Amino acid sequence: MITRQRGTIEGIVQGVGFRPFIYQLALRYGLGGYVANTPEGVHVEVEGPEAKVQRFIKGVEAEHPPLALIASTRWVEVPPADEASFSIRKSHAGRVRSALISPDVGVCSECLSEMRNPANRRFRYPFINCTNCGPRYTIIMDIPYDRAATTMQKFAMCPACRKEYEDPENRRFHAQPNACWDCGPLVFLHDGNGRPMSCADPVEEAVRLLEKGWILAIKGLGGFHLSVDASNHRAVKRLRGRKHREEKPLAIMVKDLDAALRIAHISEREAKLLESQQRPILLLKKRRFHGLSPQVAPKNRYVGIMLPYTPLHHLLMEGSFRALVMTSGNMTDEPINTDNKEAFMHLGGIADYFLTHNRDIYLRSDDSVLRVLDSIPRQIRRSRGYVPVPVFLSTPARDLPPVLALGGELKNTVCLTKANRAFLSQHIGDMENLETFDFFLLTVSHLRRILEIEPKVVAHDLHPDYLSSRFAREQGELPSIAVQHHHAHMVSCLGEHGLRGPAIGVTMDGTGLGLDRAIWGGEVLVADLTSFERKAHLDYVPLPGGDAAARFPWRMALVYLNKAFGDETFNLPIPFIRNLNQTEAGIILQIVEKGVNSPLTSSCGRLFDAVSALIGVRQKIAYEGQAAIELEMCQSFGEMGSYPWEIRDEDGEWVMVTTGIIEGIVEDIRRGETRGAIGRRFHNSITGMLSQVCLRIREERGLEQVILSGGSFQNMTLLTGLTKVLEEEGLRVYSHARVPTNDGSLSLGQAICAGLIYSGYRGEFKESYEVH
Repeated sequence: MITRQRGTIEGIVQGVGFRPFIYQLALRYGLGGYVANTPEGVHVEVEGPEAKVQRFIKGVEAEHPPLALIASTRWVEVPPADEASFSIRKSHAGRVRSALISPDVGVCSECLSEMRNPANRRFRYPFINCTNCGPRYTIIMDIPYDRAATTMQKFAMCPACRKEYEDPENRRFHAQPNACWDCGPLVFLHDGNGRPMSCADPVEEAVRLLEKGWILAIKGLGGFHLSVDASNHRAVKRLRGRKHREEKPLAIMVKDLDAALRIAHISEREAKLLESQQRPILLLKKRRFHGLSPQVAPKNRYVGIMLPYTPLHHLLMEGSFRALVMTSGNMTDEPINTDNKEAFMHLGGIADYFLTHNRDIYLRSDDSVLRVLDSIPRQIRRSRGYVPVPVFLSTPARDLPPVLALGGELKNTVCLTKANRAFLSQHIGDMENLETFDFFLLTVSHLRRILEIEPKVVAHDLHPDYLSSRFAREQGELPSIAVQHHHAHMVSCLGEHGLRGPAIGVTMDGTGLGLDRAIWGGEVLVADLTSFERKAHLDYVPLPGGDAAARFPWRMALVYLNKAFGDETFNLPIPFIRNLNQTEAGIILQIVEKGVNSPLTSSCGRLFDAVSALIGVRQKIAYEGQAAIELEMCQSFGEMGSYPWEIRDEDGEWVMVTTGIIEGIVEDIRRGETRGAIGRRFHNSITGMLSQVCLRIREERGLEQVILSGGSFQNMTLLTGLTKVLEEEGLRVYSHARVPTNDGSLSLGQAICAGLIYSGYRGEFKESYEVH
């Protein structure tokens, strides 16, 4: 029996070899019909014997190209058209676009095999690619996605590349970055002043320079890296000194999985993630004898490792070094450099040499960073390889109006929504300078353009002075909604898991403006997608000097001691007090007492800072979160003890009083307990206190779902410990995996919350939001 089926396939199905895949599949089963791109995705009509047509339909789902992501398929039977042959038709025009764009992904094994074959015309070509691999998001300037709308527009294909490009049976059919030695981008070597250097093979010369200990700025897929031999201690120290990056861990690149295994302990799940087409930086536990300079990741049990993901990287990794440092090519706190001239100017004081190329990067994209915890890959920085794949939303968030959500101040991302799809941007960074704000503006306009989204409402953080909040207010033609920071954290996790609440939300981080204008950060909420109630929080302490307190953990330790011991603080017989600058400490307590630039805070991050300083781990930080990270790193895992805490009811809100914890830590210091034991007991105490609050809320409200979100849950001990305790008590615990638990997910929560409020969806709790 002859049948004809019409199919609409939506998702990442354009620019990834989907039409030639459909063409080949139809030929395999001897079917007639056609395939064409449409604004919605891919349109297929296929005709032939019913059994073969059904096998074809199953094959579309099961055998699609590696870069394709099928979001939905719709098949309907239509009358046969007596069509025996199958063809690829010209793309359909249309007014509404919903096709998705592929992220940048690592070079495929077939291209690598060709690059390493001396008989192949692309032997050692650093930009080899096909429809299954290579650049996408970072080179697209506009839609529709074709060569003229990418940064490859200036490279006219030679006859051989054009023939591949136009052949539906070739894996380079409509591969927009297709190129070779005769017609494509090339690599160049420059000295530290940006002057061109003459050499037969710039890549081989770059390898030789790296082997000699020189620092190179290397242009990659989404920006420049600063690179040096990771085993050369003097070279790594020199890189740190020039970049003014004192102690923050540096990522490394290794040749292959075997090389990674010589440096770190790697599980089967971690190995698969390392070798995936996304090729993220993966945080892995160091081996005892790893062979790297101790300056790569000082005072840290973990190191960030990635495998090569561009052909150029694979060629560079043919050197004799164990690993290369591959850290972002920027000055600290500025966006990664993408332009050659910009790099010569900004990185000239850091790099000894530059390895550049002439394929422009339109949109910068940092390397993604992940960690596997409880066998689940968890995003820390979601960027290259994952963006712009959307987060698919469930009811009631699946039919949101178009929303533009602008994120927060730190680890900024933006989010745009379209029906059931939330498009989270790549990592933009900390919005503390003009360069990052310009990148923010470009990202917003670019995503709006390539996704064809015209937002109806803008969402932003409650803090009025954030650059993103100011930008929201400047969009005068659009209504705006300010979403409280910690509620946005919780909603982002609810949205990621397709939940609507109500639920218990444990949101722990460093900073977020509260409704009472205090700096929140240690919150337990009861909330749904559009409203919340603050049920519990860590006890307030002053934040001396505002943001400066986060850079000097000793200030927080002094404040917590003063709260616990009052006038006896300076008489405490502990090293922290003995080592204090008494004059400076006295000034800090005076500004606290007078309330000068000392807002109240319930921040979990600042509590961790205080304990880190108190036990002598870290008095001043060189990068965000350093004190808490090193506190976690130093703990003794066999320790089972904890310190006392109190949960006090104050006008309907529960205050988690930490005075007993501080008193217990001081007593342990006096008795000569180790830092490791104290650090572990502190972690146990926080876990116990938070779990007790959750259990009391369940008893009072009958809620069974617990959401864990906020930057403090990057602490593996806190996340796994609290999850284990709550699950043993029968609660269902949800935490982040597909988006970061830190502020990188704020824009997702803002978008869901604001979109539902704009649509008239109302929650059941007292704290909701107004449309302005």
